[in-house]
Amino acid sequence: MTCRNKMTNWMQLFLFFFSFNVIMFTGTAASVQVPKIKLNNGIEMPVLGLGTWKSKPGEVTQAVKDAIDAGYRHIDCAWIYGNEREVGEGIRKKIKEGVVKREDLFIVSKLWDTFHRPKDVEPALRQSLNALGLDYLDLYLIHGPTGLKPGSDSYPLNKNGFVIPDGVDYVDTWKAMEEVYKKGLTRSIGVSNFNKKQIERLLNSSSVIPVTNQVECHPYLNQKKLADFCKSKGIAITAYSPLGSSDRPWAKPGEPKLLDDPNLKAIADKRKKTPAQIILRYLTQRGFVAIPKSVHKNRIQENINIFDFQLSPEEMKYVDSFNRNGRLLRFESGSKHPYYPFHDEY
Repeated sequence: MTCRNKMTNWMQLFLFFFSFNVIMFTGTAASVQVPKIKLNNGIEMPVLGLGTWKSKPGEVTQAVKDAIDAGYRHIDCAWIYGNEREVGEGIRKKIKEGVVKREDLFIVSKLWDTFHRPKDVEPALRQSLNALGLDYLDLYLIHGPTGLKPGSDSYPLNKNGFVIPDGVDYVDTWKAMEEVYKKGLTRSIGVSNFNKKQIERLLNSSSVIPVTNQVECHPYLNQKKLADFCKSKGIAITAYSPLGSSDRPWAKPGEPKLLDDPNLKAIADKRKKTPAQIILRYLTQRGFVAIPKSVHKNRIQENINIFDFQLSPEEMKYVDSFNRNGRLLRFESGSKHPYYPFHDEY
């Protein structure tokens, strides 16, 4: 065989493998590696997760599969969302396909307000595990400090339209949360929608410090004071509705839409990013965890593509200045509950 023939054969072989690899790597989008933060119990939590509130059954399974393919390893769930079974289906399919192992994932669920009686905590957690098809959670949260009357109605209201309390102290609920944690049903426990005083009261009466406080947080409600307090106690902030929850059912005409903010758009245009990407980068750069919700594959992919740039200190300070205490999820029907968290400044 001549030298020229050898070279031709080598080139043909190279081009075959090159074209094969191009097909392999362009057939599906490469997944993104999401950074993690270390929680106060040593467990690591991805700083970006897929939110599933308002994701409809029939859509959320595909959203979970798309998210895992894109690189998400953190899925945020809750019993009250009514879609944990479908979320679990998406998780199981990706494990079966070999895309991930269970230990690669960080799965969160929440104790709903009608299950605050200590005897109801473990059965409620097991309900979520059963729906998700899992043996354990990575994080279980008290969904809010406002316990509601137990029963078949998940959101009991009186004749005046206000919630009916259950008379249970959230400190007693937390002690039951500590027990399921000790049993290994969840790798960590935390709270959601708790204010500073409520967390202080919890810390004075408990043996396990919450690993996170999941609260509404975005540029219009930057939660600086609450975040500084939580940080001083070793409690991470998880930001729900980080993009302003424009599809919230109670949105009123004329209310400002965060993603339409012209100042935010100006930063996005300069950075050749979307407003959503700027917001998520802003939150994760502050050391927070963000859980944007979407069922659209392109947006799921867009939301995770935020780790290839950094906002400057000046840009971070500028986005901070957008704060207007603009709480979008006020839970007004709970405003007469003795443990309503939003009467206090933070």
